Amino acid sequence: MESTGIVLESVRKEYPDGTVAVDSLDLEVHGGEVLALVGPSGCGKSTTLRMINRLIEPSAGRILLGGDDVLTRDPVELRRGIGYVIQHVGLFPHRTVAQNVATVPRLLKWDRARTSERVAELLDLVGLPESDYGRRYPHELSGGERQRVGVARALAVRPPVLLMDEPFGAVDPQGRRRLQREFQALQRDLGTTVVMVTHDMREAVLLADRIAVLSRGGVLEQLGTPDQVTGSPANDFVADFLADFGEERAA
Repeated sequence: MESTGIVLESVRKEYPDGTVAVDSLDLEVHGGEVLALVGPSGCGKSTTLRMINRLIEPSAGRILLGGDDVLTRDPVELRRGIGYVIQHVGLFPHRTVAQNVATVPRLLKWDRARTSERVAELLDLVGLPESDYGRRYPHELSGGERQRVGVARALAVRPPVLLMDEPFGAVDPQGRRRLQREFQALQRDLGTTVVMVTHDMREAVLLADRIAVLSRGGVLEQLGTPDQVTGSPANDFVADFLADFGEERAA
């Protein structure tokens, strides 16, 4: 692909019962940036994320990944080229840490030496040296360690795009801050395009280059840098959303 940018053109998701999760969303994610999707529950954040890798099919509109319409791609092939990290990780419980990280390289039939080298590299990157962690199983890890393995697995084949849905939500506050800093350094080093769903405005301000504030139905209320969104809310909805965030932070 020529670039790792993502473009959503008039994207809509309507369910059979008539519920509109996302209505005519136009959004561009620049190659190499971190874009955070924020907004109240039910505003279509996760639906938008899952339409990018076709875990959910859009009802209308186009999603372009590197200039290619994702609906023209084989969905399995598409997903193998997109890293995906969710809150509860989804590691295979009966596979070791090393085997979990090696999942996609093995599906792509990488040879053993190349796979082993990549697994060791990634575990070092996320602070879990293979010599100490490679043979452990998920139940032997802390929540934060499992999240790190999930990030390593998602990055295994150097995907141009990484989708993250509340990636650090299951981690205690201290561990969450540490993981956020580590992820920030890792993303800057790799230059991966990241779309991240978070309910935590502090996380969005810390990690994102730009923030997209959505309201119910996936309506884009504001798109801008953290300073632009927090300093100059585009309308009453964004101002109220930020006020709620400020109250949570003060509590």
